[in-house]
Amino acid sequence: MTSGDAGQALPRGRRLGVDVGSVRVGFCQSDPDGLIATPVDTLPRDQIVTLVPPRGTIDTHKVVGGVPSDVQTIVEFVREYDAAVVYVGLPRHLSGEEGESARIARDYAGLLAGLIAPVEVRLVDERMTTVAAHRVLQAAGRSRRKHRAVVDQVAAVEILQGALDAERASGARAGELIPANGTAGD
Repeated sequence: MTSGDAGQALPRGRRLGVDVGSVRVGFCQSDPDGLIATPVDTLPRDQIVTLVPPRGTIDTHKVVGGVPSDVQTIVEFVREYDAAVVYVGLPRHLSGEEGESARIARDYAGLLAGLIAPVEVRLVDERMTTVAAHRVLQAAGRSRRKHRAVVDQVAAVEILQGALDAERASGARAGELIPANGTAGD
């Protein structure tokens, strides 16, 4: 599931981590050497809602050029900071099977890959990252009520830090490559 030659060092470049939730999207970045992940922001999830009301009109909201605003923000960040790769969390069940949340993450990754090519988008297993994020926030003394605002950022940090650690261990990019056409590969 990885690509690259384990004998060669990965090129420098900032990596981004993305946690796609049903309501919010958390994202984070690494330093250019890919050593440590730090939170960036939590964005409201701009799901393009398409409704076909009785009159037959189609309604979409908060869409910039046909792209959800949260995706557009990440695209702009990738370009501004010259990111080398974006890791998107793939929420699998504990059994390893994929459900509806995984399909949503795959769709999100596919859309992003098409918009930021040739920058790579890769899916990485994110089982238990939200649980780990809540534990980190609890250990930091943050009240459970206040978790909602930042838990997606912290989950994105967990996703990205896991990918960075895997890169260092293997000498190759982590996860499953999503090509610019949005279909799984690698």
